[in-house]
Amino acid sequence: MTSTSVFSTYSALAPYGWDEAWADEFAPYEPEGLLPGRVIRVDRGQCDVVTADGIVRADTAFVTPHDPMRVVCTGDWVAVEPGGNPRYVRTYLPRRTAFVRSTSSKRSEGQILAANVDHAIVAVSLAMELDLGRIERFLALAWESGAQPVVVLTKADLVPDAVTLAHLVQDVETSAPGVPVLPVSAMDGDGLDVLVAVVSGGTSVLLGQSGAGKSTLANALLGEDVMEVQATRDADGKGRHTTTTRNLLALPGGGVLIDTPGLRGVGLWDAESGVGQVFSEIEGLAERCRFHDCAHESEPGCAVLAAIDSGELPERRLESYRKLMRENQRIVAKTDARLRAELKRDWKRKGAVGKAAMEAKRGRWQ
Repeated sequence: MTSTSVFSTYSALAPYGWDEAWADEFAPYEPEGLLPGRVIRVDRGQCDVVTADGIVRADTAFVTPHDPMRVVCTGDWVAVEPGGNPRYVRTYLPRRTAFVRSTSSKRSEGQILAANVDHAIVAVSLAMELDLGRIERFLALAWESGAQPVVVLTKADLVPDAVTLAHLVQDVETSAPGVPVLPVSAMDGDGLDVLVAVVSGGTSVLLGQSGAGKSTLANALLGEDVMEVQATRDADGKGRHTTTTRNLLALPGGGVLIDTPGLRGVGLWDAESGVGQVFSEIEGLAERCRFHDCAHESEPGCAVLAAIDSGELPERRLESYRKLMRENQRIVAKTDARLRAELKRDWKRKGAVGKAAMEAKRGRWQ
């Protein structure tokens, strides 16, 4: 069977993102009698898969269960057995994009949160003070995944003053170059039409802390109360985990939405290029530094420090950039022996420079 006929045979999957490119990827498995499907939920080694014949429950034991980067996850396209008890997922198709964070364990491992995502929607509640550093962290992971980030400022109805709201949007835009920033109120519908237009093309994943209003936003996009919503605490604007699993849902206006549990910890995972995109203005300035390996600390001819002195670059941005780059280096070094050695040499060099500077000062004091 040709890939074109494979595509048309399973055209009922089109609302979930099935296209001719996915048909090409699945074609080798079609002669084996396997069925294509998209994972809409994963739970304890099993998953729900939407197929052209409906939703089926399947076991994921065939797909490397001990590697957190290779397990089946929500958003994957898979080849699943047509029947059997239990029924098994045989493999997942090559991922176009993958949203990955580091695990909270002491082992250096990545955890894949969602696959084949076109838009990463970072939900940020206006019911609490903006944490620009956390937004930058989410955006670094989003850019690294290969998806297009979008920041949605939820609960915009809590900021009725238009001037204040505009200032908040501008603050986030400064920390999110190249990223759309949309103030949205699921309560009164303001801004929803713009967001609907964004998510109607492709797959979107909804990210953010507990209490960011993700489930309320998901319900607004779905046009019905599908996701359970819990009240946010008035004391600190935070909420409990309403969503406990990652769920993939087809939107009535087109497109697919993956809702995720609130993320307390968002550790970077080999996200150097993502960090670079979040801080693109710093990397642009760095190209004008006198030294190509400038650390932007005290070197002469540093264009980054000059931009801070002139007010062109907020010092907070540079501090956040340094923090995320250091964190990313530590994560990568855990699995990269060469980089570990380079970092160790760099630490020794800086230690020697610091020691020499202290000895020179003592010499002047004596």
